[in-house]
Amino acid sequence: MLCLEMNLPVRIRELSAADYEAVVKIWDGAGLPYHPDGRDGRAWYEREIGSATAVFLGADVDGRLAGVVFGTHDGRKGWINRLAVLPELRRQGIGQALVAEAERRIVATGIRIVTCLIEGENDASRGFFTALGYVAHPDITYHAKRWSADW
Repeated sequence: MLCLEMNLPVRIRELSAADYEAVVKIWDGAGLPYHPDGRDGRAWYEREIGSATAVFLGADVDGRLAGVVFGTHDGRKGWINRLAVLPELRRQGIGQALVAEAERRIVATGIRIVTCLIEGENDASRGFFTALGYVAHPDITYHAKRWSADW
């Protein structure tokens, strides 16, 4: 596949357990918060990646992992999580390609709603997803119950 903006050769593929360290480097490079003692730890990554509801994808550029996205679904609604692209390769269509493939795979299960969660101060992500057709719902408030800050 070519990303249109720069004719950049990108291969979208499923992530594996062996990709864990490279995924963490992408999160770090992209400035995403990382919870190694909880939901982002290797054990949870490996458990989730093997789930029938997981759509964990990577984008390879010139033989190296350049971007990642985690998609999941609960049988009713799809979720896009943890989208990250190396800063030096942003704005070249890699994020769009990752989201499009995650959406395609989630919709192929019969799900017709795909959502994403964006942290309040992340204007870049808000603009990115708005440009892809995602609509903010100010009437919906996200609540979470956590047993630890790492989850």
